[in-house]
Amino acid sequence: MWRVPDQRVKALVEQATVDCYGESEQVSGLFMMIADNLTVPFSTQVLGVEVIVVAVELTDDERIVAVCERGRHRQRLSVKDLPLPDPAPPGAEWVEAYRAWASGSWS
Repeated sequence: MWRVPDQRVKALVEQATVDCYGESEQVSGLFMMIADNLTVPFSTQVLGVEVIVVAVELTDDERIVAVCERGRHRQRLSVKDLPLPDPAPPGAEWVEAYRAWASGSWS
């Protein structure tokens, strides 16, 4: 299974949040890093069904979501819950950094 080393995750979170004041700015910083670095589209499995992740978005309530498509259907899924394929797409380490930050396990 694909995994980012803990020290790398910590460095990524620090890079994304270094000049941020408060949680809202930190989420925005992490979102920008994901949006700028995660290569989309990519395929992954959600509940055993193949979907294509076509974009990431920051919602009005400051959640980072992946826009997933299958045929004509489109659904947004929290990036925290998004299964990443193996091998992971370029930039996926930013998803791991966001997950660590959101869970408080990065420091």
